[in-house]
Amino acid sequence: MQIKPTKTTVLLLTAGCFLSFFVFGFTDNLKGSTLPSMLAELNFTYGTGGNIFFGEYLGFLIATLITGILADRFGLKSVILLAGLLLGIGVSGYSLFSSAILLSGSLFVLGLGLGALELGPNAIIVSLHHERKGLYLNLMSVLHGLGSLIAPLFAGWLLSLSISWRVIYRWDIPLIGLFVVIFTFLRFPQAEEKAQLDFRHIPQIAFKGQLPWFYLAIAFYVAAEIGMASWLVTFLQEIRSVSVAVSNQSLSLFFAMIMIGRLIGGFLVHRIGYLRSILFMTAGAILCIVGGLFGPKEVSLLLPITGLFLSIIFPTITAAVSDIHTENANTILGVLFTFAGTGAVIGPWVIAWGSDLFGLQMGFSLVILFLVILLISITILTKRISNGQKT
Repeated sequence: MQIKPTKTTVLLLTAGCFLSFFVFGFTDNLKGSTLPSMLAELNFTYGTGGNIFFGEYLGFLIATLITGILADRFGLKSVILLAGLLLGIGVSGYSLFSSAILLSGSLFVLGLGLGALELGPNAIIVSLHHERKGLYLNLMSVLHGLGSLIAPLFAGWLLSLSISWRVIYRWDIPLIGLFVVIFTFLRFPQAEEKAQLDFRHIPQIAFKGQLPWFYLAIAFYVAAEIGMASWLVTFLQEIRSVSVAVSNQSLSLFFAMIMIGRLIGGFLVHRIGYLRSILFMTAGAILCIVGGLFGPKEVSLLLPITGLFLSIIFPTITAAVSDIHTENANTILGVLFTFAGTGAVIGPWVIAWGSDLFGLQMGFSLVILFLVILLISITILTKRISNGQKT
């Protein structure tokens, strides 16, 4: 049983979670904007760039599972502060090293931090706003979108001034420090009893019923979103011959669409239904990507507009899963985000090697395949879950 927090505590924790997702979005999405500069400076291939990014998402995958269990045992505050420490170490290393192995290792540490940060605020919001979690999870994700929007604009502006991609990453360190300081002084609601769940219990708890279909859906959603965010700038510059400034503005537009979609979608998903909302948005995203990739150059704008359709999918899947199980919620969310981390590993890496083998346009088009798998998974869930169940 959990001690009910005061209204002031709820307000401060909600604001802190929103701030943390701004930091999340900004930190995670500097890499796509700086990727062409990094590849050019170090003379790396697309495949090597994909291997470097692989480190981040492998760390993310590992952290999401481990931090779910740590949160159930030691509390969410410890997990969130650990996330801040890991982010600082990862960003510092990535801005210093030149070896592909060390760069990948730095992103691995950064990915551990992002994985911990993914779990913590989502679990807090579900706990504090259970009845309206769909709304608050989408609103919190708006801040992720804002950070993601600002990152490429900020990076593109500094790159236009001939400032190194390394220096751009170092500007992230004070922002991470601010986030850590604020969370240090926030008071978290204390549980009366600590959960005793460990790895041996995960199969019995986290793989019941329809949950595996949700895991498959979120994995391929994240593969699509992170694949888009990581390679959109490179695709526009090298296939569409778009300038550095415009390509980074396109990535910012992608995240602006995600932010706007989540702001509006947060108020709509309860009325439309979780799964029906995801089905509609996935279909729209597929149409946008097909048009943007294979249509004339003039309709390339459809690629960043895809963000509007992708926007509500991640927080809405999270809300749907948290409706199914409230016991051991942190661990279940940890498993969910572990599969999200799996998708994050798959997306940029598969696109990178697909681009090396078949060309950047065909490699980038694998995003369509990821979304088709998502669509199939949600269709199966829609048919299997009874009409009376809240989804």
